[in-house]
Amino acid sequence: MQDMNLTSLFIELMARLGLNYEFLATGYEAQIWRDGFLTTLYLVAVTIPVSLIVGLIFAACLTSNRPWLSAPVRGFVELTRNTPTLVQLMFSFLVLNTVVSNMVGGAQNNPLSPFFWVVAVVGLHVAALHAEAIRGGIEAVPSSMIEAARGMGFSPFEIMRYVQIPLAFRSSLPAIVNGLISLVKSTTVGNAIAVSEITYASIMVWTQRDNVVELMIVLLAFFSLINFVVARVGSWVERRLAIPGYGL
Repeated sequence: MQDMNLTSLFIELMARLGLNYEFLATGYEAQIWRDGFLTTLYLVAVTIPVSLIVGLIFAACLTSNRPWLSAPVRGFVELTRNTPTLVQLMFSFLVLNTVVSNMVGGAQNNPLSPFFWVVAVVGLHVAALHAEAIRGGIEAVPSSMIEAARGMGFSPFEIMRYVQIPLAFRSSLPAIVNGLISLVKSTTVGNAIAVSEITYASIMVWTQRDNVVELMIVLLAFFSLINFVVARVGSWVERRLAIPGYGL
C-alpha cells in the first residue's frame, strides 16, 4: 500500500512538470519496465567478468611466441574491433544461431537464448579491446624485471602470470575501465533481437503511451548512474593496486 502511495505521489509530481509516468500505475506495463531494468543489470553483471577473463586470455595469446596461439586471436581481435557490435550480434543470432538450431534438430532444441548471444557478442567485443590494452601493458613491462624473474628461475608461464600480467593490468586499468563503460552502453543492442532489457522495455511502453521524452530521461539517468559506479569502482581499484614509483 505504501509503495502504491509513493508511486501515485511520484506520478502526480511529474504530471505537474508536464511529464507522463502514468504507466507506472498499471501492473502490466510497470512490470515490463521493472523486468527491463533487472535484465540490463543481469547483462552487465554477467558480461563484465566474461570480458575481463577472455581479455586476459586473449592478451596472453597475443604476446605468446607461439603463432598457433597468437595468429587466430589476432585475426579475431581485428575482425571484432573493426566491425560494429550490432552487426556482430545480428550475424551471430541470424547465422550462427541458425546453424546451431539445424545441428540440434530445430530451434525448439537450441539451448542458446538471445540473452546468451548478447553476453557472448558484447563480452567478446569488449574482450578484444581489453586484450589490446593489456597487450600494450605487457609489452611496456621493463625488460630488466623480466630478466630478473628469469634469473630467479621463473618459467615463461610464471613470468607472464606473476610479473607481466599484474604490472600490465595496473597500467592498462584506465583503458579497461573505458572498455567496461562502453560495455554497459553496448548492452542496449540486445533490443535488436528482442532481449527484454531496459531500452526494449521502454520502446514497448512508449509505443502505447507516447511518452518518449519521459522514458528517455530515465534511460539517460539509469545508464549514467551505472557508468558512474563503474568509473568510481575502477578508480578505487586503480588506487588500491598502484605501485609507488612505478608507472608515474
